[in-house]
Amino acid sequence: MGDEDVIRRRLLIDGDGTGDDRRLNVLLKTLIKWCNSSDDKPEESKATHDRMLAQLAQCEFAVTKSQLGMEMMNAELNSYESLSKILETGIEVAKGNIEKSKADLLQAKTVRKNRIEYDVLAKVISEQPDRKETLERLGTLKTELAGLETTKQQLESRLALRKKQFHVLVTSIHQLQVLLDEPEDTESISDVDMKDISNES
Repeated sequence: MGDEDVIRRRLLIDGDGTGDDRRLNVLLKTLIKWCNSSDDKPEESKATHDRMLAQLAQCEFAVTKSQLGMEMMNAELNSYESLSKILETGIEVAKGNIEKSKADLLQAKTVRKNRIEYDVLAKVISEQPDRKETLERLGTLKTELAGLETTKQQLESRLALRKKQFHVLVTSIHQLQVLLDEPEDTESISDVDMKDISNES
């Protein structure tokens, strides 16, 4: 048997190092000695028997203490496992709340951005005239435009008439100038004048 096996066995027997191995060895030696000593007096045998019972009680107390310690550690382990599960559940809930809060924050930012854009658009729209007023003004402008078109046509007609009259006037002036520039005797002129006078009358 190797040293490691001996140490492992001693640890298994001795438990937490409280001397259980030594107690068992002493009890075993005392029991063997008590069984082999048939010549002892009853008082000595009774004392040895009482000492073995005390050692056995110590061993039982150590075993009970170890069992209670093991049960306590198992209970603490179960408590730690339950606490760990509760913490894991709480962490998952916290993660879900964080994700929900992120989504709510993103939605709030979007709503705030939309409200700012709405306020800007509302301000721009409020600065513009309303539809009724715009339509009334447009109707007025159309009426004024139609009047101006009529006035334009009238002015163009008058201008065309004046151009014709001016053309007739200029033509008459040229004809008179031609008549004045031609050499004619007095008689012919008088005849012409007389004919003009008779025509006019």
